[in-house]
Amino acid sequence: MEYSEELFTIIGCDEAQGEKIGRPQTTYWKDAWRRLRQNKVAIFAMIILILIIFLSLFGSSICGYDHTKMSMDMNQTPSLKHWFGTDKLGRDLFARVFAGGRISLMIGILGALITTVFGSVYGSISAFVGGTVDAVMMRIVEIVSSIPYLIVVIMLSLMLNDSGVGSILLALCIVGWCQTARLVRGQVLQLVNSDYVIAARTLGVSNWKIITRHMIPNTMSVIIVNLTFRIPSYIFSEAFLSFVGLGISSPNTSWGMLASAGKETMLFYPYQMFFPALMIALTMLSFTLFGDGLRDALDPKLRR
Repeated sequence: MEYSEELFTIIGCDEAQGEKIGRPQTTYWKDAWRRLRQNKVAIFAMIILILIIFLSLFGSSICGYDHTKMSMDMNQTPSLKHWFGTDKLGRDLFARVFAGGRISLMIGILGALITTVFGSVYGSISAFVGGTVDAVMMRIVEIVSSIPYLIVVIMLSLMLNDSGVGSILLALCIVGWCQTARLVRGQVLQLVNSDYVIAARTLGVSNWKIITRHMIPNTMSVIIVNLTFRIPSYIFSEAFLSFVGLGISSPNTSWGMLASAGKETMLFYPYQMFFPALMIALTMLSFTLFGDGLRDALDPKLRR
């Protein structure tokens, strides 16, 4: 087949469009937020979480009842006066459910933050130093992770003579940082021989600054996603401990304690167990769906 000049058109170069930006400039976090907004399920889960947190902070003010105040309206079914009904002592369940949510969320968020920070620093140091130090630190992780947190809770309750928020939070933090340490260690091992780390060492930057300014920031996306998955696990752990009688003690309350109290009257007043159980399930599901969306948004391989 022969080609002639008539088959081709000379387009040329438009110098006026030479400096035109084809795509708006953006940062990594702005692009991640853009991709997160496109995930409708994750955004819906985030809205549910914001609503639960808001009600946990201001639930008593909204319904107009104190969660510790008793009345003669005992075992009342849900109505316009008591939106979630009342318990056997006449206390408003709407106020008690979201007062319990305040403690459950506090344990979940604080526990996840503490274990994430400690585990991230521990795993980064272990992978960055390497050698014998890495081997010893990982053996410590294996020993600690093999201890069931239920045993730790029982021992702390006996030693401290307390079964409140502090002992539960301490017990969960003692054994909960190991998974984060392993995860961050694996990420740092991939970065330890990167060009910018070698350049920092050559320039005489201290190891601590390399870990805090290069290693941890470059694993931040993995750490944030892990944090969103750790929060519901701590909420469920607290609910389980309170359900079996090893968690929050009266006069404080939590979702697990309310579910434990509701199981005694479940056949006659099922709503007393339904509402705290619903809050546990809804919070855990929302955190999980939000964590899935956040993981996809922070993954640069999925960028389009």
